[in-house]
Amino acid sequence: MLESPALFSLKPPTITVYSTAWCPDCKQAKKFFGEHRVEYVNVDIEEIPEGVAFVENLNKGMRIIPTIIFPDGEILVEPSNAQLAEKLGLQTKAEREYYDVIIIGGGPAGLTAAFYLAREGLDALVIEKAGLGGQAGITQTLDNFPGFDEGISGAEFADRLSRQARKFGVEILQAQEVTEVEEDGQYHVVHTSSGHHYHSKAVLLTSGARYRRMDIPGEDELIGINVHFCATCDGAFYRGKKVLVVGGGNSGFEEGLFLTKFATQVDIIVNSKEPKASKIVQDKVAEKENMHVLLNHSIKELRGKNKLDSVLVEDKNTKEDKELNYDGVFVFIGLTPNNNLLKDKANLDQWGFVKTEYMMTSIPGIFSAGDVRSGATKQAAAATGEGASAALAIREYLKLIGA
Repeated sequence: MLESPALFSLKPPTITVYSTAWCPDCKQAKKFFGEHRVEYVNVDIEEIPEGVAFVENLNKGMRIIPTIIFPDGEILVEPSNAQLAEKLGLQTKAEREYYDVIIIGGGPAGLTAAFYLAREGLDALVIEKAGLGGQAGITQTLDNFPGFDEGISGAEFADRLSRQARKFGVEILQAQEVTEVEEDGQYHVVHTSSGHHYHSKAVLLTSGARYRRMDIPGEDELIGINVHFCATCDGAFYRGKKVLVVGGGNSGFEEGLFLTKFATQVDIIVNSKEPKASKIVQDKVAEKENMHVLLNHSIKELRGKNKLDSVLVEDKNTKEDKELNYDGVFVFIGLTPNNNLLKDKANLDQWGFVKTEYMMTSIPGIFSAGDVRSGATKQAAAATGEGASAALAIREYLKLIGA
């Protein structure tokens, strides 16, 4: 997201979203742009006096939000994700109904598997509901991926992977959510939210994992307003402000460092006596004068209506409650697997991650790789390796069944 809007232009230089902080449809549109790494400008019409009148004028007197204006002058009002995908030129329907392999998820594992399979002459379809590259794609910098000695931005890494897949003939659908995978004789049928379905003899689930929530009072009401799970997506909202990062692992510390590009103060709250982040990352945080780590503290409640007023935390050493003031909260406390498609169907571990043997789940012909798989290390480099391993396992499986 950009910060300097060309206000009230009918042909803005950048996509401009006219919205409010409380509007759920606005959150959906901004989330869509964020997931697909599309630059946009947000204009809160309640903070700018002329905003309401401008939106009403565009909508024949009606105050409808989000109202989104594109650089070519086209205006979309309360658009669905499908409409936004069409406007951005994303492919949302496959060219045919049958593929040798259907891959659910366009992160490092899924895209790597896809081009490995395509290089072998197999028809591969990738279906991704959000942005290509998965969580790696919205990471500020990957500095531990082999071969990139100076690091590489998550966005560039994702773009390179998707270009590489398309180079070998992989077909990629975006902004499409898979709603069900069912068996039909010797085929697996993959259904999407748009109502289309596709068939294959092998399916690879690389649906990844999502950020875990705190599950405390006030969190749900403030998600997308002052509670966030992606510093790259939402950090620009907090230029010159004070933010709190929740999580003592590498993600929390690294995203906290990124947020110092915008916020004047970035504090990290850690639920234990010692952080789990690597010493290198901890040292980088310690060098920042505008960063402070609160050890052995836990968040009990987020207070405020339509806006964060304060954060209630407990000092676990003294059992004392404190009320702290921040403009925003960024949460990085682990991952929950996106396992809905195989829940109650395949074998899962105690945390819900998918169990595999030689990359295949307990359902013949359905494989899994990457962050959704039990035993995965949750690292981009490992995910690409798992994608390659899954592709080789699928190739052997298809040979075995004579496909």
